[in-house]
Amino acid sequence: MRVLFWYCDTFAWNPSIKTLDDAPNAAADVHEKAVVAFIHVEPGDVGGHNSAETKLVKNAKWLARKWETSVIVLHSFTHLGEEKAEPEHAKALLDRAQQRLGTAGYKAFQTPYGYFNDLTIQAQGHPLARIYKAF
Repeated sequence: MRVLFWYCDTFAWNPSIKTLDDAPNAAADVHEKAVVAFIHVEPGDVGGHNSAETKLVKNAKWLARKWETSVIVLHSFTHLGEEKAEPEHAKALLDRAQQRLGTAGYKAFQTPYGYFNDLTIQAQGHPLARIYKAF
């Protein structure tokens, strides 16, 4: 798994191009003071004994605590590596991570899966505003 975390004063999306035929209809949304994780799920991340999901959740929570926010947005972004997991497995991992974050008291959201989205990003120029991790 490869993740590019951003802290955004404002993060918004508007679904523009549907890339998966079975993706449900999707709507635009906007969030303030959010940790946004651009997530590239690789084939090895979806196996039974891989810790990538747990590391994703722990790192997202850590960064949210640093910025004193409870808002975390998970964004599927399959452009950070060569190999990518099958869409249904990647989506299931994101769903589990979102549920775990919600159970831990965070307001967790996902951008529409199966779409290219128009994004609006307003981010501070701060060392903790952009962090890259590979698990």
